[in-house]
Amino acid sequence: MITLRLDPKLEQTINNIAHQMGVSKSELIRKSITEFISKLDKPSPWELGSNIFGKYESTYESLSRDRKVLIKDKIRAKR
Repeated sequence: MITLRLDPKLEQTINNIAHQMGVSKSELIRKSITEFISKLDKPSPWELGSNIFGKYESTYESLSRDRKVLIKDKIRAKR
């Protein structure tokens, strides 16, 4: 058994959500903790793509910032 203290605002929020979902406060808190723990076990998007990010470099340092200008210049050059 675990006992914890909540500030009144958080407790009211829990009461409201539990009521809306039709579950007890305990059930809502159990589900929330279970969901939180399950997310801890999963790698983040950054961790999943860390071997790809930055792998391919561009000669333009401002490519993401100036992408629209660069695209317009390419289109104009084809005309």
